[in-house]
Amino acid sequence: MADPTPVIDDLRAESDALDALVAELGPEEWARETPAPGWTVAHQIAHLAWTDHSALLAVTDVDAFHALVEKALTAPGSFVDEGAEEGARQPVAELLSGWREGRAALDGALRAAPDGARFPWYGPPMSCASMATARLMETWAHGLDVADALGVTVAPTDRIRHIVRLGVRTRDFAHIVHDLAPPMEEFRIELTSPSGESWTFGPEDAVDRVTGTALDFCLLVTQRAHRSDLALTATGADADRWLDIAQAFAGPPGAGRAPKGGDDA
Repeated sequence: MADPTPVIDDLRAESDALDALVAELGPEEWARETPAPGWTVAHQIAHLAWTDHSALLAVTDVDAFHALVEKALTAPGSFVDEGAEEGARQPVAELLSGWREGRAALDGALRAAPDGARFPWYGPPMSCASMATARLMETWAHGLDVADALGVTVAPTDRIRHIVRLGVRTRDFAHIVHDLAPPMEEFRIELTSPSGESWTFGPEDAVDRVTGTALDFCLLVTQRAHRSDLALTATGADADRWLDIAQAFAGPPGAGRAPKGGDDA
């Protein structure tokens, strides 16, 4: 069984990088609108804090987590926004300290989790490594929204390898949430990492293939950019369809981002 320590370490590093981006912001900057409609920088951090808390309960208090799920089921279309809104109303100092304390507690809980443990979630149960990967994915994706609001360009790192793996593993899930039958055959995925390495998945002789940069693939599966704005190439009808619906996050199909220029290409 794979050691979850490397992804937990990378989750910590990704969180610290985002923390450094927001730590010294003034009130006006916390109130800036991000690409997510209705969400400010404060909403983005509040959402991460809320989801870290959910993950902590899933790892340490299953009954409390199930109670949280039951509450969410009473408002399935709004509970995420409501959680972000509640957190964003806090004074900035409280929001920031709460996020820091929550992610530190989750870090400790993940490191202390017994080998082979699986935790409940809003989708299928997760292993320790999968939980840390999901948290890294969200931290990276929402961090991009924050950076966009602040007009900052964040250089990608090879920490996104975890997001790439998650994106590849969730191929069938993306089809299922769109009421589509997953392809029968594996795809070949060939991506170039930020450091220039080649990351490959699937059989070399696969008919359907996806090639491009790891960054663009992560932007696609987290729905932070429209496919038409990304340098990803699909070979084969099944691979082409997948790039239109790919998502690595749990829940119903995401709305995605409009293409640059506003056209629904």
